[in-house]
Amino acid sequence: MLEFSMVSLVVFIAAYVLFIFLPHKRTLVSVAAAFVIVLSGCISLREAVAAINWNVMGIFVGTLVLADIFMESRVPAYLAEIIVDKAKSTCWAILFICMMTGFISAFVENVASVLIVAPIAMALAQKLKINPVNMMLGIAVSSNLQGAATLIGDPPSMLLGGYARMTFMDFFFFKGKPSIFFGVELGALMSVFVLYFFFRQHREKTESVAIEKVQSWFPTILLVSLIVLLALSSFFDKGFSYLAGIICMGFGAIAMLWEKLINKGSIVEGLKKLDWDTTAFLMAVFILVGSLTITGWIDRIALSLSNIFGGNTFMGYTAIVFISILVSAFVDNVPYLAAMLPVAVSLSAKMGIDPTLFLFGLLIGASIGGNITPIGASANIVACSILKKEGYHVSFWEFAKIGLPFTLTAVIPAYLFFWFIWN
Repeated sequence: MLEFSMVSLVVFIAAYVLFIFLPHKRTLVSVAAAFVIVLSGCISLREAVAAINWNVMGIFVGTLVLADIFMESRVPAYLAEIIVDKAKSTCWAILFICMMTGFISAFVENVASVLIVAPIAMALAQKLKINPVNMMLGIAVSSNLQGAATLIGDPPSMLLGGYARMTFMDFFFFKGKPSIFFGVELGALMSVFVLYFFFRQHREKTESVAIEKVQSWFPTILLVSLIVLLALSSFFDKGFSYLAGIICMGFGAIAMLWEKLINKGSIVEGLKKLDWDTTAFLMAVFILVGSLTITGWIDRIALSLSNIFGGNTFMGYTAIVFISILVSAFVDNVPYLAAMLPVAVSLSAKMGIDPTLFLFGLLIGASIGGNITPIGASANIVACSILKKEGYHVSFWEFAKIGLPFTLTAVIPAYLFFWFIWN
C-alpha cells in the first residue's frame, strides 16, 4: 500500500509540474497520468470511474452545447452593440462591455463569453483607432471573476458544487446565509474602479454602430429555462447527485436537435466543435485527485496543515485564499481546486469548524487568482490569442499590470465578506 501511495503522489506532482511548463498539453498530460495511476494499480478501474463526478460532467457538457448555439444566435452581440451605441463615451462603452461579459460568464463558460464579446470589442477599437489590448484584457478578467458566481458559470464552480453538493440556488443562499454570488458581486463592484482607472482617458463619444441582427431568440429562451429548472431541481435532488447533470444534458440535446431541424446544421459537426479537450482534462483530474484520496494523501496533507495553523481559523482561511491566488496565477485552477477541495474539508474537520468558510475562500482565490497572468486561465489565453492574430503581442508584465490590481481589488472584499458572514 505504501508503494501505491508513493506512486500516486509522484505521478500527481509530475503532472502538476508539466501543467506549468506545458500548459497547451495539459489534457495529454492529465490523461497520461490517469492511465499510469490505473495501470500501476494505485486505484482500480472501477474506483477510477467512481472518482469521476458524472453530475458535474453532465453540467459541463450540456452547458457547452447550449453556450455554442447561444453564441451563434447573435443575441449577446446584439446586446453588446446596443450598449456601445448608447454609451456616452468610449470609457463607459468599454466598462459596459466588460460588465456584460461578466454577466454572460455567470451563466456561460468563460472562454465562450470571451469569444462572444471579442468581435464587438475589436470592431470598436478599429473604428475609434485605439489600442484594443487593455479592452480585451478587461473582458478576459471580467469573465474569470463572474464565472465563479453561479453553479454553471465555470468548471471550478461546478467542481465545488459537485463536491459540496451545492445546488444552483445554494450559490445565492446557503444554510440561510448569503453565499458565493454576493461575495463575487461585491468584488466585481469594486473591480469596476480598477477598470475605470485604465480606460478613463477615453473620453471620446462612441460612434454609432450597426446593430447586429438576431438570428433567433430560441437559444436565449432555452438558457433562461435551464437556469429556472436548475433552481427548481434542488427541491427534487437535495444531494445534488444526478438531476442537474441530466437537465443540462437534456437541454444540450434539445439545442442540438433545434440546430439540426431549424438551421439544417450537422449534429456531428456540432459535436466536433465542442471543447472535448477540457472535458477529457476534467475527467482525468477527477481520477488523479481520487487516487490521492484513496491512498490517504489528502488526510495527511490536512493533518500537516492543521498542525501548522493549530486552532487559528483566521490564519487557515487567509492562507487558503492567498495561496490559492498565488498557485492559480501559474497553474490551471481546475486541478488545483479539485485537489484542494477534500483538503479544505478535512482540514476544517480537524479544526472543528464548518467547512463552508474554507471552501468559499478556496473557490474565490482559485477562480480569481488566474487573472494575474496570461497563462492563469483559459479565457486569458484565448484573449491573448485573439490579440496576437490581430498583430498585438501581450507580454507577461503587460497582462499583470491590469490583472494584479484587478485580482486584489476583487478578492479582498469577497475575502472579508465571507469571513464576517461565515466565521
